[in-house]
Amino acid sequence: MGIEITVSSKGQIVIPKDVRDALGLQAGGKLMLERSGNRLILEAPQPQRPRITYEEFRRRVPRYDGPTVAVEDMTSRVGDLFRGWEE
Repeated sequence: MGIEITVSSKGQIVIPKDVRDALGLQAGGKLMLERSGNRLILEAPQPQRPRITYEEFRRRVPRYDGPTVAVEDMTSRVGDLFRGWEE
């Protein structure tokens, strides 16, 4: 998918309104620009997650009523999960 846009004499471009709306871009907002060979990549920032209080977090997350697990056992298990992990 591609949209043809024009670069002004000052190097400015116009991002179409439907694209701005879809990404939540507003006047004065920031974008990240990256060059990859002959491509330019514009990246919109991730939307801010609403912050919640500790009390709200405790209300949303169910209480753990299982058996007690030692920190060492948890650490070992997490290590087992990622052993041999390749990107």
